[in-house]
Amino acid sequence: MLDMRQLQYFIAVAEEEHVGRAAERLHISQSPLSRQIAQLEEKLGLVLFERSQQRIKLTRDGRTFLNEAKAFLTHANRLESLARRLGKGDEGGLCIGYLETAMHSGVLPRALKCLRGERPAVHIALYSYHSAAQLEGLRERSLDLALVNEPPAADDADLDSALVLNDPMLLAVPEGHALAGQAALTADDLAAQNWIGVMQKESALRHDAFVAACAKAGFVPAITVEATEPLAALGLVAAGLGVTMIQQSLRHQVPQGVVLRELPWFGYRSYLWAAWHKVNLRPLVGIFRETLTLAAVPDEGGAG
Repeated sequence: MLDMRQLQYFIAVAEEEHVGRAAERLHISQSPLSRQIAQLEEKLGLVLFERSQQRIKLTRDGRTFLNEAKAFLTHANRLESLARRLGKGDEGGLCIGYLETAMHSGVLPRALKCLRGERPAVHIALYSYHSAAQLEGLRERSLDLALVNEPPAADDADLDSALVLNDPMLLAVPEGHALAGQAALTADDLAAQNWIGVMQKESALRHDAFVAACAKAGFVPAITVEATEPLAALGLVAAGLGVTMIQQSLRHQVPQGVVLRELPWFGYRSYLWAAWHKVNLRPLVGIFRETLTLAAVPDEGGAG
């Protein structure tokens, strides 16, 4: 194995063509420097210098070796610098799993924008997977971070999580609908409507939980049309096909022809969790985890 220090000594002597000047440049004595060069030649089985009383100069093989030695040290320095940047989370890559909610709500785009602004060299790969597949990806270490609608179990030996979205629901009605301008809305008002259900591909459990929350609030939604994601449901509302509920963070994506109403008495909320492996081998994962938390949607009002 080549000794980095010996290579540095060799390069100094080769550039100075004088052991004394090279020793001064390296801040060492001439004798140890001469011994290091001799040991390098012995290790390589190669004569690197032609020596005379007046000067020392490279052999032909020495000149070839000098070029390679310089390139080797340059690469070693770059590698060390890269390792330091990786250690600080300034470079590297992130593999992130997500649900549509993470995109629609803006949680993931905001966090990525913040990360890119502070660490532009980081490579980001996004994978749209169901929650179960994301958690499995964390266990297999094929994903660095997952955005899921239910966290791993509290006693999970491998995974940990944090809540990044806690969204109340808003009622979406067609513009001009009787409920659009009504002063206060009751459970009876909602029971009388045609509903557009959102049966997301992610899980039927969320749909069932929503229907159960409606029943607890005092009405059962008469679902006449079903959509596979919230934005599609909003398009159907705009077309006058019924009413639906969407999470508050989607209020800025509501199409023309749709009015949003707050329902303070309706307790159902939409959640999003960030999950990760407890064995965090790279600082960048922790950095982005904190960025996600800071970029989480605030619990704010703003509907009509």
